[in-house]
Amino acid sequence: MNVLSSNLNLMIKAGEKASKRLIRDFGEVENLQVSLKGPTDFVSNADVNAEKIIIEELSKLKKNYSILSEETGYVKNKDEKNIWIIDPIDGTSNFLHGIPHFAISIALQSHEEIICGLIFDPIKNEMFYAEKNNGSFLNNKRIRVSKKKNINECLFATNGERYKDIDVPTRKTGCAALDMAYVAAGRFDGYFQENLNLWDIAAGIVLVREAGGVLNSIELSKKENLDIRASSSSISEKILKKLNKF
Repeated sequence: MNVLSSNLNLMIKAGEKASKRLIRDFGEVENLQVSLKGPTDFVSNADVNAEKIIIEELSKLKKNYSILSEETGYVKNKDEKNIWIIDPIDGTSNFLHGIPHFAISIALQSHEEIICGLIFDPIKNEMFYAEKNNGSFLNNKRIRVSKKKNINECLFATNGERYKDIDVPTRKTGCAALDMAYVAAGRFDGYFQENLNLWDIAAGIVLVREAGGVLNSIELSKKENLDIRASSSSISEKILKKLNKF
């Protein structure tokens, strides 16, 4: 049986609590009840409210940890070596349009390393999580990256314009966190994108690694304009060779 750390248990509780609010807000988007308030403002409020719930829950037991979040930015607390990295809604454009493909992402950075990650898709009730040296899981079942070796049989996730002409099968889902979770689960064979924020990918970093995947070197202190190359080791060299042509 997989024994979870107190930090990961705390992250799961925070994610589950915030998800209840998000599911309700998403229901309003789907039913077009947000037109009077303005849909963009509504989603912005949903973002802020979910983030507030997550921070409140995490701070109950870890008051001194610092925080890096999409809405609030960096909050320096007594403990600067341990940082919660939070994206309350990754995939806000999907959320805004009533597309049920978005996620809550929470990670813990400790001493310049991501040691814990949680990506929760509340609509599909899929919770991906991982801890350093303890494997990656989806709803308590162990997950691993794809084993495919033939690049033409693979499916890669990406977003943005740069790679629109790359000669491999790709999908653009609009949710970086779930793209990385899907790589960890073997649904996607890899994911590549540029100019990401740390909160988009932090939880996915540990998920992919603990599922047996490989990633490019990511400078955590940079926080913004990060590039990601994530895949299984069996396909990594082949996809990097194609990407290097761009």
